[in-house]
Amino acid sequence: MGLRDFALIDVIERNARLHPHRAAFVCGDERVTHAAYRARVERLAAGLARAGIGSGDRIVVLSPNNLEFVDLYGAVARLGAILVPINWRLSAEEVFVIAADAAPKIVVAEAGAQPLLQGRHRALSSVERWYGIGGGAAPFAPYSELMAAEAADETLPPADSEASAGFVMIYTAAVGGRPRGALLSQAGLIAAGMQLLHCWSLTAEDVNLGALPLFHVAGLGMLMAAQHAGGATVIMPKFEAAAAVAHIRRERISVLAEFAPMLGALLDAAEGRAGDLASLRMVTGLDSAETIMRFERECPQARFWAVYGQAETSGFVTMGPFRDKPGAAGRPTFLNTVVVLDEADNEVALGEAGEIAVRGPAVFNGYWNCASDTAFTFRNGWHHTGDYGVFDADGYLWYKGRSPAKELIKPGGENVYPVEVENAIAAHPAIAEVVVLGVPDAQWGEAIKAVCACKSGQTASAQEVIDFVGSRIARYKRPKYVKFVAALPRTAAGAIDRAKVKDEHGHR
Repeated sequence: MGLRDFALIDVIERNARLHPHRAAFVCGDERVTHAAYRARVERLAAGLARAGIGSGDRIVVLSPNNLEFVDLYGAVARLGAILVPINWRLSAEEVFVIAADAAPKIVVAEAGAQPLLQGRHRALSSVERWYGIGGGAAPFAPYSELMAAEAADETLPPADSEASAGFVMIYTAAVGGRPRGALLSQAGLIAAGMQLLHCWSLTAEDVNLGALPLFHVAGLGMLMAAQHAGGATVIMPKFEAAAAVAHIRRERISVLAEFAPMLGALLDAAEGRAGDLASLRMVTGLDSAETIMRFERECPQARFWAVYGQAETSGFVTMGPFRDKPGAAGRPTFLNTVVVLDEADNEVALGEAGEIAVRGPAVFNGYWNCASDTAFTFRNGWHHTGDYGVFDADGYLWYKGRSPAKELIKPGGENVYPVEVENAIAAHPAIAEVVVLGVPDAQWGEAIKAVCACKSGQTASAQEVIDFVGSRIARYKRPKYVKFVAALPRTAAGAIDRAKVKDEHGHR
């Protein structure tokens, strides 16, 4: 630890001193105080150190939200290691590709997620130990071994948490067909959390609903902001609207982040019982204007905050109450410089569209083993987001879509690059060519649509294509809509005219 470092372990230890008896986490019937959380983190860190984990070593975790997941974040921060949380909704092949790229020393997997790597463990030569949460078969040893009651002070090395070093690696969707690990630091996540504390005046009285997955930067960022304030997080293994309403009522939850259709389902579950949501005061995420306005009508004590951000910026870089300027993504937060640039990296005039670029302490460290991609993203002293936007005269950012190089679809908040779905569909024996695009969707905000041309004499049904994709990559990457055409339009150079496909088919 450097003289001027402030790391996650400092937050954990401060909370244990100042709020020892207050709840830090609630999960099912278990309540963990801040003092108890510090003890759990120290015990797990000692177990990981005994297992050979030190500064910079990677640990893969495959699990729904639970207390073990939260403990891992704290213990990894204590040791200066790197946690690699993998989306357990991915296919086994996608999980293997990410795990192989991260080259972890240890894999921790919850029982239900273990089949994603079982049978492939010998191919992951970097892995020295496997641990299963909630049981499991070989090669997974009981996770409880890491929490053995050996004296922590005899096995735990001094804290080695350089705040600016890599802490968590979140794999983005497969741009160009290859997922990339965005390496985030403790300092970046703390900076992102401080902005939430500032904008929402978070205190130790606040309680966060941890319904978003902890492999997602929004789920992790909200948890860390609540921790930084000395507050609590109620951990949900998965979002269920009725259970979420019960948590909000019982635990007096005040803040939450969501992706469509979560908020609508929450309001439906609390229909006619407005008092069940009376403790809410701040909600953020991605949702339709209709759902947000319904939320503020039914919960007048609360505000919905519009935001813009990404994993590479450790969370949100613009924020603002939705009602201040509906449709905008808020204004830059106080620790980020956010600009809109032209193709020569010159700042454009107000009202003109360009690429959103960011500079500040929350920007990530770079892409794992992707030096050229990192250099391109960080060119000329800016983090280039690959997203387009416009600033108005009042300083509000208006999101205008994605650059062709980073074409991205976000069904329900998940990131899906068209090329990975196109590659899956192109393997179908009846498909000659395909273009995948995002279309507006009332349920998910955005849905995946595939425009397909079949080979001569071949046919396929929409459901057949959907099921085929689901058998090859994560099920949430399946197209919701499939359109068959005789042929896809071409440019003068003979390439598929993707712009024309979007013009003709960019709707449900």
